[in-house]
Amino acid sequence: MLSDIKLAADGSGDEEVVVLQRLGLPDDHVTSVAWADLDRSVEPDHLTCLYVPHLGEPVGHELVRFHAIVRRLREECPWDRQQTHASLTRYAVEEIYELVEAIGELDAERASGDADAALEEELGDVLLQVFLHAAIAQQEGRFSVADVASTITEKMVRRHPHVFGDVAVSGAEHVARNWDAIKAAEKGSDAHASPLDGVPGALPALAYARELTAKAAKVGFDWDDAAGTLDKVTEELDEVRAAWDDADALRGEVGDLLLAIVNLARHRGVDPESALRVATAKFRARVAACQALATERGIDTRTAGLAAVDALWEEVKQGEPQPVADRNGVGDDRLAP
Repeated sequence: MLSDIKLAADGSGDEEVVVLQRLGLPDDHVTSVAWADLDRSVEPDHLTCLYVPHLGEPVGHELVRFHAIVRRLREECPWDRQQTHASLTRYAVEEIYELVEAIGELDAERASGDADAALEEELGDVLLQVFLHAAIAQQEGRFSVADVASTITEKMVRRHPHVFGDVAVSGAEHVARNWDAIKAAEKGSDAHASPLDGVPGALPALAYARELTAKAAKVGFDWDDAAGTLDKVTEELDEVRAAWDDADALRGEVGDLLLAIVNLARHRGVDPESALRVATAKFRARVAACQALATERGIDTRTAGLAAVDALWEEVKQGEPQPVADRNGVGDDRLAP
């Protein structure tokens, strides 16, 4: 039986297991043995229990182990030792973008082990940034990763009274309204506060626009329905055409058009940042496929002309698996290169 446990639990050879035998009886016995020796040095009976640390609290065990590794890096690695909150900022940004890219590789219908492995790795890299910043703060006597976890835990409990309390909600929108109300109460009232406060200016432009318009909508700066945003996109597109020959005016009108499209996406429940990333990834793949096809056929796309390149584009597009939107005849995303 102990051999079966070793095979099933897959522990490391030098890990210790606590063996508890006949607790509460005159001959009770508690000892620790190496995982490798479990089925060699223990004689179990029906009053024998085992405590295997990595099975008892697998999440806590791994996080404690990781915390110890990061602390050691801060003490013994010259590179890690010289880092500050400011110097790590660029890496935090890079890791978040790499995480976003890994998420973009996931496909609900065709998810592969490789995609999951990439996502797992990128989540770990983001976690490293959290632990590094917390380790720096702990070394300076300010706060620790335990404080970080405690703070976010308390916030999640406080902002989910429908889960951890007796508040009833009717759905996700009700939850969001409660969240905003609780958050506002936490921040306190400020007569000079703007309804747009709290939106980080360092966000990517599309995400920034989406968050700003969402905040503005909560205080009445919005259309009654999505149809209004579609009319606004048409209006802004006409203004782009009118400003075509004026570079300064065109820059402003293009910005207005993009903002109108962000509003349209928000009203239809589409995240513009994610949508554009999907579109650009598709564009990148199609250009690469067109180039490969052109090389195979001896076509120079720089001189072949629009008609020839467009024919390659259509051929590549037709060979792709059709997404649901295209199968339903919605949103032809053909791009003239």
